[in-house]
Amino acid sequence: MVLSKNFSQSDVSMHSTFSSRYVRESLPRYKMPENSIPKEAAFQIINDELMLDGKPRLNLASFVTTWMEPECDKLIMDSINKNYVDMDEYPVTTELQNRCVNMIAHLFNAPLGESEAAVGVGTVGSSEAIMLAGLAFKRKWQNKRKAEGKPCDKPNIVTGANVQVCWEKFARYFEVELKEVKLTEDYYVMDPAKAVEMVDENTICVAAILGSTLNGEFEDVKLLNDLLLEKNKITGWDTPIHVDAASGGFIAPFLWPELEWDFRLPLVKSINVSGHKYGLVYAGVGWVIWRSKEDLPEELIFHINYLGSDQPTFTLNFSKGSSQIIAQYYQLIRLGYEGYRNVMDNCHDNAMVLKEGLEKTGRFKIVSKDIGVPLVAFSLKDQNRGYDEFEIAETLRRFGWIVPAYTMPADAKHVTVLRVVIREDFSRTLAERLVLDITKVMHELDALPAKPSSKMSINGNENGKISGSLEGKNGTVVKKTAMETQREITAYWKNFVMAKKSDKNKLC
Repeated sequence: MVLSKNFSQSDVSMHSTFSSRYVRESLPRYKMPENSIPKEAAFQIINDELMLDGKPRLNLASFVTTWMEPECDKLIMDSINKNYVDMDEYPVTTELQNRCVNMIAHLFNAPLGESEAAVGVGTVGSSEAIMLAGLAFKRKWQNKRKAEGKPCDKPNIVTGANVQVCWEKFARYFEVELKEVKLTEDYYVMDPAKAVEMVDENTICVAAILGSTLNGEFEDVKLLNDLLLEKNKITGWDTPIHVDAASGGFIAPFLWPELEWDFRLPLVKSINVSGHKYGLVYAGVGWVIWRSKEDLPEELIFHINYLGSDQPTFTLNFSKGSSQIIAQYYQLIRLGYEGYRNVMDNCHDNAMVLKEGLEKTGRFKIVSKDIGVPLVAFSLKDQNRGYDEFEIAETLRRFGWIVPAYTMPADAKHVTVLRVVIREDFSRTLAERLVLDITKVMHELDALPAKPSSKMSINGNENGKISGSLEGKNGTVVKKTAMETQREITAYWKNFVMAKKSDKNKLC
């Protein structure tokens, strides 16, 4: 008798998702399927795949906010279908954006009159904000050069090599030469003196970073301003400063209000900040603020009327959601100055707990600074234990932690660090737990057999050593090829494994 099994074709709505044919068949991955599937099945299939993602709150690589209050979550969902650009249809949303711009401008000490409106705009993040600020600097420089009858085809911008990749994008996309101040070991931010030396008549601005992505350190914007004032006075130029405060803009005003980095410095003409980092909003909102109307060329602002009324717009994209703008306004009025200060205090204190816990192990060198973004960047003191920072990061994933390891930029590429970003939802308990798990990882890696190095002995090799070179004729040293070195390493591990197997058989 032939046994066969037919799938029931009765009302699909009567089947549970996991008993339906939709979980028995593989769906197309790169082409749209021919037929529809029930909404329950679509949800379950996608939800099942997403379970393989990491947990956002344990993603210590990211500066981006991963938790907000349920009340704000509700506001976000209620406004998720509003297109921000429809200002005539959603005038209240536009008003909320304008309020945010003014609140942030005052936070950055913009020189505004009693009833004067701030100049700025909401963006989808600091990348767009930097593009807009850079375009304003480029256009203003071009206009000045044209008025003076001078060439304006070779603009440049001076930054440190530690800038975020969006600065490289701006330079490449908008044809501006990027002049980078190289980093050195133990000094991982832009040197203001070296930056000012690189400034010439074609420099549209110098970009300073308030919170380096690499180690969280604040660059010395005050010193940069003072040195640049002197150079401008001598040369007759008026080279300005832009402050990339993507990470530090919502930190410095609350933890170190006396620190001068913002519009209190005369050469600072624009500042960007990420609302979705320490502005405490989910991903998708940034801000750029200009010192005054004169710093934003009018010809960069477009006016449209096909949505119902005259609407000025200065953005790279057009349509975007309103949710994050509304969420930013919620956080500003919900927390106020007191609330933001408390959150930043907690983040800083937890960063210090993590730092002190790592220092007590005696195994790490801390490369981050106490004054800066609340993060801890650290590297191994002993580089000869047979493992590196990348293996520590990989092993930590078994405990659920996502901790990045990376090398520093040019002139410091030999330095590898691990970095833990402390966000609002990273508690003291989690900080202490992370120290324990890092300690466990170190013990595990210490117990593993050391990897062969240039000084490690090997059975069967002359002199019992693997080395990076061979002795040639007349005592000369000949560097081994990569293939020769790899063969020796393979032979070492093969012998090691065979020895282990042999020991195991003896025990049996």
